[in-house]
Amino acid sequence: MKFNKDEVCILIPILNEAPTVGGVVKEFKTLGYTHILVIDGKSTDNSVKIAREAGAIVRTQSGKGKGNAIIEAFEVIEQPYILMLDGDGTYSAKDAEKMLTPLFLGFDQVIGDRLINAEEGSFSQLNLFGNHMLNLLFKIAHSRDLHDILSGYRAFTRLAIQQMHLKETGFEIETEISVESVRNGQRVMVVPIRYSQRPGTATKLSPFHDGIKIVSTIYRLARVNNPMFYFGMMGIFTSILGVLIGLFVLLEWLNNIEHIPLTILTVLLIVVGIEIFMFGMISDMLLVFHREIIREIQLLQPPKPPK
Repeated sequence: MKFNKDEVCILIPILNEAPTVGGVVKEFKTLGYTHILVIDGKSTDNSVKIAREAGAIVRTQSGKGKGNAIIEAFEVIEQPYILMLDGDGTYSAKDAEKMLTPLFLGFDQVIGDRLINAEEGSFSQLNLFGNHMLNLLFKIAHSRDLHDILSGYRAFTRLAIQQMHLKETGFEIETEISVESVRNGQRVMVVPIRYSQRPGTATKLSPFHDGIKIVSTIYRLARVNNPMFYFGMMGIFTSILGVLIGLFVLLEWLNNIEHIPLTILTVLLIVVGIEIFMFGMISDMLLVFHREIIREIQLLQPPKPPK
């Protein structure tokens, strides 16, 4: 399908990507994309100069972190379609048409799935395992399988971006975008893309530190998408802790040793855990009711006149 490339903004967030950013920009220029925005995270190398010489518009973000860069860029982009990718050379401009075509067919967002056609050596075994586990956790927590929630290759309509309320400042931004797409009921297509070994500088992602942050983000944001999971996990954990303490108290009592304070704590933890679990059930019912009301309101709105 042919589409108007002048309606597309190529968004490339970078931080010290001098070895690769020029090639990425030139590749898109060669394919006919004229609106290329590089958002720079205050690089200390020649990334900004190289990107400008290659033909990109470069802006320096005011905040710190990839999330801040993307949020600031979304605020200034005027084109109706946005294609976002990292400037490290791991993504190919040749997949751009595959990424953008669904938007012109009515989809709100497209996610490039790196995990299917990843080049050998582009992922370590630890990173590949971690990605699969995070995607599984997301599927359980948010009841939607998006295959690759950490992918940095994404396409959006400007309207889809305007529906999102993004706040994450770091590498958790892709996770939050995925959560927001589910929360807003957006039509999301996942397409397989090529993912190459990083040819430039070393990755800035810390597998353990950033992995823990991403897990925390998936769980924390579940309170607005799946309160049953969010409060249910909390309630189950509290009740299990109470049961374990209770077992200890029981074993001690069988040996004629009484622990009155621990007995009281056991009862409190089990009761509180059950109450938190019940609160999750009530919150889940309220969320379903809220979504139904929103759907009814949308159905009552008159259709927009054709342009």
